[in-house]
Amino acid sequence: MRVALVLGTSAGGVGRHVRSVAERLAGRGARVLVCGPASTEDLFGFAAGGARFAEVDLADRPRPVSDAKAVARLRSLLRDADVVHAHGLRAGALAVAACARIAPGPLRFSRGGPPLVVTLHNAVITGGRTAAVYGALERVVARGAARVLGVSPDLEERMRALGARSAGHAIVPAPAPQAPPGPAVRADLRAALGAGERPLVLTVGRLAAQKGLPTLLDAAAVWAGRTPQPLVAIVGDGPLEDELNARIEAEDLPVRLLGRRSDIPGLLAACDVAVVPSVWEGQPLIVQEILRAGRPLVATRVGGVPGMVGAAERGGAGPLLHGPESEAALLVPPNDAEALGRAVSRVLDDPSLAARLGSAAARRSARLPGEDDAADQLADLYRDVLNTGP
Repeated sequence: MRVALVLGTSAGGVGRHVRSVAERLAGRGARVLVCGPASTEDLFGFAAGGARFAEVDLADRPRPVSDAKAVARLRSLLRDADVVHAHGLRAGALAVAACARIAPGPLRFSRGGPPLVVTLHNAVITGGRTAAVYGALERVVARGAARVLGVSPDLEERMRALGARSAGHAIVPAPAPQAPPGPAVRADLRAALGAGERPLVLTVGRLAAQKGLPTLLDAAAVWAGRTPQPLVAIVGDGPLEDELNARIEAEDLPVRLLGRRSDIPGLLAACDVAVVPSVWEGQPLIVQEILRAGRPLVATRVGGVPGMVGAAERGGAGPLLHGPESEAALLVPPNDAEALGRAVSRVLDDPSLAARLGSAAARRSARLPGEDDAADQLADLYRDVLNTGP
């Protein structure tokens, strides 16, 4: 089978997922082509995983001239593929244009190329003109793809509401875990961070609006009055770095921005509680890593997070889960600093609660699917679209 995978600019989860899928499909005998910006090959090494890589300038924002060139480039590259799988809304919309001809009528497409699968990894959380543009792209993907997968139930429902012919649940697992760090690593990291005997609160994520970091700083301002004062460590980089730094300094908050780190397992072992304060998430890799590490977790009840930790209604998480459901986190509403602060304080004040959450997290992680499960799902899906047609 000749499979073409298309992705746009990525520095994290989407690129890692495509790398994993490409490597496993190639290992099963598929001829895999990955199309995306040169930076993604530099970061993720698709060619080293057995795929062929072709550079396509898929920008992270709509740019009419470069988008037209990208569509023309994709049309040439995808011509010989048996199936095309685009990852992300922009990559999906451009792949629709490359694989289909626009027919008469509003947003109607006739197939002119290989069947197209699109996985949506993020929700549209902006407003105004940007939301309108991305709303149009959602309609293009819903009506132009043979299959649409969403990383959370709300994305699946939105695609169905927009007229998708088939919408299902995507499996996006975290990479295989590293060996757990020993006690010495925990002690050394806590000392290096200046935590000492202070509670250590850890957040890992891109410094962007989606991650809810202003709410985390609001909560940190309240925790500053606790004794001993907790230290909040935020791992990641992104466009809000200067803004967050300025606020931390102006308000003298007990928060450290650590930038990009390669020692996440060690930091998880060192922390007392992990926090995911996002406005929206699909299947965040960091939540899976927290569960595997058996750490107490406080997270927002958004997107696919409840299903991952066992708080969704029975059956609501689709194929995400193996086995019975269980609760493995304290969940709070997004943008609610008071609720976030209370939940974290509960964990810090109650060692037995922290231990129960950590144990439940470890049990939960064993029920989450792995990278081979994701490859199995996609191999079956590709065969199905080839058998049923676009």
